[in-house]
Amino acid sequence: MARLEMRRRYSLSIFQSIEYADEQDQLQLSNFFTFMLDHCTHPDSVSHIFTSPSVSQVVDEGLYLTEFEKKIDVPDSYYGPRLSFPLTVEDANALLHAFRNEQLLHARYVLQLLCETRRVLKEMPNITHLSTSYSKEITVCGDLHGNLDDLLLIFYKNGLPSEQNCYVFNGDFVDRGKNSMEILIILFAFLLIYPNDLHLNRGNHEDYIMNLRYGFTKEVSKKYKDHGQQILCLLRDVFSWLPLATIIDSKVLILHGGISDTTDLDFLNALERNKLKSLMRPPKSVRDRQDQLKERIPTTRPSKHTAGKTQHISLSGSAEPSGSNLPPDPALKEWKQILDILWSDPRSQNGCTPNKCRGGGCYFGPDVTAKLFERYNLKMLIRSHEFKPEGYEISHNGKVITIFSASNYYEEGSNRGAYIKLNPELIPRFVQYQVSKYTRRQNLRERVCTIESSALKCLREKIYAHRAELTSAFAQYDLNGTGRISVNDWAAVMESVLQLELPWRMLCSQLAQTTPDGEVDFMSCFYDLKIGQPIKEVQPALVETLCRYRKDLEIIFNVIDKDHSGLISLEEFGQTWKLFASHLGIDVYDESLDKLVLSIDYNKDGHIDFNEFLEAFHVVHRLEKKANS
Repeated sequence: MARLEMRRRYSLSIFQSIEYADEQDQLQLSNFFTFMLDHCTHPDSVSHIFTSPSVSQVVDEGLYLTEFEKKIDVPDSYYGPRLSFPLTVEDANALLHAFRNEQLLHARYVLQLLCETRRVLKEMPNITHLSTSYSKEITVCGDLHGNLDDLLLIFYKNGLPSEQNCYVFNGDFVDRGKNSMEILIILFAFLLIYPNDLHLNRGNHEDYIMNLRYGFTKEVSKKYKDHGQQILCLLRDVFSWLPLATIIDSKVLILHGGISDTTDLDFLNALERNKLKSLMRPPKSVRDRQDQLKERIPTTRPSKHTAGKTQHISLSGSAEPSGSNLPPDPALKEWKQILDILWSDPRSQNGCTPNKCRGGGCYFGPDVTAKLFERYNLKMLIRSHEFKPEGYEISHNGKVITIFSASNYYEEGSNRGAYIKLNPELIPRFVQYQVSKYTRRQNLRERVCTIESSALKCLREKIYAHRAELTSAFAQYDLNGTGRISVNDWAAVMESVLQLELPWRMLCSQLAQTTPDGEVDFMSCFYDLKIGQPIKEVQPALVETLCRYRKDLEIIFNVIDKDHSGLISLEEFGQTWKLFASHLGIDVYDESLDKLVLSIDYNKDGHIDFNEFLEAFHVVHRLEKKANS
């Protein structure tokens, strides 16, 4: 049992470490978008993802609900819910029934719902104040991340929102899961029916640039091909109007991420929250300020292996170095205040330090929590933002509670979800659950094996993407050229290159082969991996680079693909790759890449299927001999 629990814990650590590393990559990519928009000679090739004429009209002029009825017809063949406004409980029940049966809500009703939701949200304050004296109990839910089954289970166990059943949903409704759109529609519908009893806080994933990487943009485009851009642009505006925090009985602060030593609730309550459509693209005044700082503090050009880790705008810790005499910037303060409450995480050590794992926000200690509580006479902080195996965690001597409502987040059986019920005494009661489709059929050992196998698969792909760098580092310890090094040296290399803070000594037997005398055959890390298609004409360094930035390139290609045909021109591909490589400081250049791209253009029409191109560099796994033996 102890060994199984150990395997479960290190598997979850692998998932979480890779997730946070991926968020750092997202910050890097966000800066690339800014770079493209600021420096690309043809900005229209990418700017449509942010605005387009037809969509801007919807957002800026605020078309009335009747306009959508005139512009978008609902065919007789549509058998889903037909909404009329103002919405009723019957409409909400019809939506729940439809989504249980995997039906889609027609685009006209989606746009009407979003337009009405924005109207209601604009009337709400940045920080919502609630009281338990009305509903007696308030239910607080954490991240859902597109897991519709979790939301349906919460409603089944705890009841639907109503005047007697108040809810607070604490951000991260979208991304990762496959039903983000359905979750938003349900929550927005109940918000319109019960605006005083269902409350929504903004999370760090209610951000259109985050959505490009983590799946929501792709989900909307796939489900609503004809009106996807309109929906996405209207959602961009809706997300910016979501309240930033909720306070219950003047004692319990609820916000998505956390706090910093500079968090100012009065300032947060007074700012114009809708100005920041994305925290991943800071206001121009902030970017200009960063450029001034770079001129004062020159940085070295990163190598191809450290590219992106030093060049992107820092989204963590202090906004400026000590001793800076630049004048105060209100936009910088607003951006950083919101960034901290959406991205930060609690830690047991005192102080406030940059959140290096995520790349944004900070780590805040018990002393930071105590200081904020004293200033605002608070008793408890409820936040979400972090995966927890049991669905919740209590820290800072009971003053900080993390609630996470997406069960099976990393893999089937990986974790429980939970929600909190608060009574007038403000004593939290935790309710745990786990949506189970297959888990119950498996015993504990089978469940752990499933989680472990999935985690190790993700880790091996990460290892392959850094193959050249790892090999070079291993060689520095292998002075006699034997191909073997000690376990300690192997673990030191893995951490220095990958920086995932994992128990490498424990993982060694899972990732590499060892000799009878206990040394590690370091090249065996790559034995169980290969590229999806043989690419003999491309040098290994370029293969590694493309494997590492595969997700980033996929997002950029999807942005360029205006008509969602799956094709982009060879000229667009060339421009994108050169900009991307230049911005990240990637030194690898290989003329054979052009040959490879031309070979994928089977129709010789000057366009390529970029998904097919990316598949050429997909890492696949061979059968593991150790696992079979």
